[in-house]
Amino acid sequence: MSQNVSNPSDVPADQKNQVAWKERFSYSLSDFACNLSFQMVGTYLMIFYTDTFGISAAAVGTLFLVARIVDAFDGPFWGIMIDHTHTKWGKSRPYWLWFSIPFAVFCVLVFTTPNLSLTGKLIWAYVTYIGVDILYSAVNIPITSILPSLTSNPQERVTLSTIRQFMGTAGATIITGITLGMVAFFGGGSTTSAHGWFIWALIVGVIVVILFGIVFKNTHERVQTKSSRQSIPIKESLKALRKNWPWAIIIFINFIYWLGMQTRSQVTVYFFKYNMHDASIASLVLSLQLVALVAVVLTPATAKLIGKRNTMLGGMILACVGQLLLSLGASHLSVGMIIFATIVGYLGTGYVSGLIAVMLADAVDYGEWVNGVRAEGIVTSFSSFSAKLGMGIGGAITGAILASSGYVANHTQTATALHGIEMNYIWVPLLGFGLSAIALLFYHVDGIEKKMQGDLAAKHAKENAEG
Repeated sequence: MSQNVSNPSDVPADQKNQVAWKERFSYSLSDFACNLSFQMVGTYLMIFYTDTFGISAAAVGTLFLVARIVDAFDGPFWGIMIDHTHTKWGKSRPYWLWFSIPFAVFCVLVFTTPNLSLTGKLIWAYVTYIGVDILYSAVNIPITSILPSLTSNPQERVTLSTIRQFMGTAGATIITGITLGMVAFFGGGSTTSAHGWFIWALIVGVIVVILFGIVFKNTHERVQTKSSRQSIPIKESLKALRKNWPWAIIIFINFIYWLGMQTRSQVTVYFFKYNMHDASIASLVLSLQLVALVAVVLTPATAKLIGKRNTMLGGMILACVGQLLLSLGASHLSVGMIIFATIVGYLGTGYVSGLIAVMLADAVDYGEWVNGVRAEGIVTSFSSFSAKLGMGIGGAITGAILASSGYVANHTQTATALHGIEMNYIWVPLLGFGLSAIALLFYHVDGIEKKMQGDLAAKHAKENAEG
């Protein structure tokens, strides 16, 4: 399925290397599958641990930090593995075939409650949580690393990433919106039922395996360069990161953005259960992620009009405004204001999430343009490292704030504990979005993209002509 990325042609530049709709949709199912499973873990695992499995908030916070720090380093490992993988299926694609089933199994195990002592429960939680994180990287990093190989057309990359993000957001919305209801359905009406959590996790795991099978079958790595057809030594692949400022900026944004997102998602149920006195509102608010699809759909046109950097910057600003409006809603216990604020915030994050993968693909090109080394795996794998490190620190911050403020599971909370929940839900995410917006002010790839792509096209044409 390889093709020369820059053969002379009368086809307009914006139509070269486009991907058929069947493959576009199949590619998007990768993020749909990931979000079905991992959003369930990211959103509900903390309250599952504290209110169902019986682990304290402080212990859970420590678990999240230690597990994510340990696990964060698997991102570069998988990136190196991808750069050293050469099969008849390609470099990135076979990882969906090899690791989708193990990933799904661990997604079930983290929501399993064996009858153990407190120490045994902690060991079980550490092993299964670290396991699901490592295996998530094995199936998720290829989603980003394969993008530069699907097409060399910058606008087509935005289209692919947009469709992927659309389906990823749909998966996240579905799973966060229906999980508590499905747990109650299978658990005899209780959202803390261990049986309910296990059965629902098992169903989700089976669906995930089926979806990744479709992704593997229908995607193809068509952009082949001289470097992508050979194994790259680790020392050589790391050269792609030298002076790669676009990569450094996006990795920082990925870290601080997901730190904020994690603190908010982990305490969503806590906030509505204890601060707003109605846990059922959490499902409604989480389902409002559908609003983000509006921004996702508009992302290609907006990025074409004002550039990728400015599109993401606008999204970050909207996300900040949403958090400030949330503070007003929380202070007045106004459900209407909270819903409006959530809609504003989701519109913002909808513009952000779809562009991170595109900008990392651009960083792959930039690394080759500046350093002469094309290393899709190592460049994109740090997105997993930074996101997981951010989520791990976010989880630790959540646990530390809950513990220090006196949170007690399944009890009426003190004013201090309620304030701690609010800190996690509103102010920590606001800090993450604000710092991300500042970092974007230093991102200037859009202005040099045309020259970069032209130089790389000429380089690849010469390499392919030489054989």
